[in-house]
Amino acid sequence: MISLKKVLGKSSLALVAGLLLAGTPAVQAQDAVAGKAVFEGNCTVCHSMDADIVGPALKDVHKRRGDEWLAKFIKNSQQLVQSGDKDAVAVFEKFNKVPMPAFSSSLSEDDVANVIAYIKAESEKPAEVAVVPETTTADPNATVEAEPAEVAFMDLPPVLLFTFALAAVIILLTVMVLVMLFRLFVPMLGDSIYDEDFKSSLAGRVLFLMHGDSTLVTGEAKDHIHSDHDFDGIQEYDNDLPPWWKAMFYVTIVFGIGYMLHYHVFRTGTLQGEEYAMEMEQAAILAAKNADDPNAVTNYEVLTDAAAIESGKALYNTNCAACHGTEGQGTVGPNLTDEYWLHGGDVNDIFKTIKYGVPANGMVPWQGKLTKDQILEVSSYIISIQGSNPANAKEPQGEKM
Repeated sequence: MISLKKVLGKSSLALVAGLLLAGTPAVQAQDAVAGKAVFEGNCTVCHSMDADIVGPALKDVHKRRGDEWLAKFIKNSQQLVQSGDKDAVAVFEKFNKVPMPAFSSSLSEDDVANVIAYIKAESEKPAEVAVVPETTTADPNATVEAEPAEVAFMDLPPVLLFTFALAAVIILLTVMVLVMLFRLFVPMLGDSIYDEDFKSSLAGRVLFLMHGDSTLVTGEAKDHIHSDHDFDGIQEYDNDLPPWWKAMFYVTIVFGIGYMLHYHVFRTGTLQGEEYAMEMEQAAILAAKNADDPNAVTNYEVLTDAAAIESGKALYNTNCAACHGTEGQGTVGPNLTDEYWLHGGDVNDIFKTIKYGVPANGMVPWQGKLTKDQILEVSSYIISIQGSNPANAKEPQGEKM
């Protein structure tokens, strides 16, 4: 008979194993929930699951690199790069050598593990399928304007096709009549076409141009040598300039006189400086109408009330501290507390830098993520910490303002 002690022992082991297996998904889910909070507080500025931003997309990164490598990279990516790790170096080179902040001092071992658990959980989620809603109109008799489609030439209206055909026939008949007249009258001239007077006339030049004589275009080569223009065996001929060149020269003289009268005498035309000023004025009007134009002129003023500054500080800590430091001292991004600025230190300059970003330098645009009022609050908070001289401040970058 099997002893009761052995039965209880085996049953206890099975029960413990079952509880561990049953509890594992719940534990992993709890880790992912905790990791989401850590991820959103520290990583969303530079990373997304499905798209490259400042850093790479993170979907399935645990399958490509492994948990141990991810933990090391999160804690201190630059240490891994300097050690010569080929994967770390490849990521660093691919993303414009923008260093990832080291989280070894700000995140615990559990925080890092939870972030990895969150990445795994998000990677396992099925891709969302975009559902295209059916377009329905409230009025069944309403007509929807369709985009203009390209019309083939043969599908043009018959009247238009007839007009084109008639024009082609008229041009063809004109050419045929001219050819017939030419063939009819040239033989009647006989040898008189070779007379020097006729050859030098415009009609003669046109006639001989059709026979291959290009005098009408190139001019006549007289082959008269200047007796006093001889150097090292090189002699100069006194030939006419090509008629086409002289004709263009005369045209430019006439055009120049007309231009001077139009712009400088009668002042009926607008000079380049005035045209530039008018176009810039029109551009400013268009920019003012387009709120998303980076060149639009803004006239925001710094917010000074305590509530706005405190709100800006909270937004800064949530979204900006990962790259600029909790005190604005600069880490990946530049120092925000000194007098030096890469893109201007006025509140309007800071507002535009936050709104539109500087993707080439790793600064992501925040329009669509923060409202206009929130961006102004962050900009005002950054102005408020000028000259605070935090510890371990990054060296100055840009121009002194």
